[in-house]
Amino acid sequence: QVQLVESGGGLVQAGGSLRLSCAASGRTFSSYTMGWFRQAPGEERELVARIRWTDSHTYYADSVKGRFTISRDNAKNTVYLQMNSLKPEDTAVYYCSASRKLGFPITVSEYDYWGQGTQVTVSS
Repeated sequence: QVQLVESGGGLVQAGGSLRLSCAASGRTFSSYTMGWFRQAPGEERELVARIRWTDSHTYYADSVKGRFTISRDNAKNTVYLQMNSLKPEDTAVYYCSASRKLGFPITVSEYDYWGQGTQVTVSS
């Protein structure tokens, strides 16, 4: 049974920072790509950042480049999303996900496992 458990969400003022964590368990994730998605009310779920376990290759959505950093700790099977200079438009539920797809998965359908989500609210 694969489990992804997110933590670290909360309420923060604009300009502040939060760090999200995603603890993965249930199998070896050495060949997986891990992604952070977010979904705001009335919006589609979108990929924010992605990292591959194998070579740490990363991807960021244009809206978060230079502000967010994705990283992983292999020993702990944990992926992080450091979010700085937060803006009200970053408010959303953030989901951790894992993909078995080779290459560079981007869409929701390319990810096989999902966490329960953690709320991030940025006040202006």
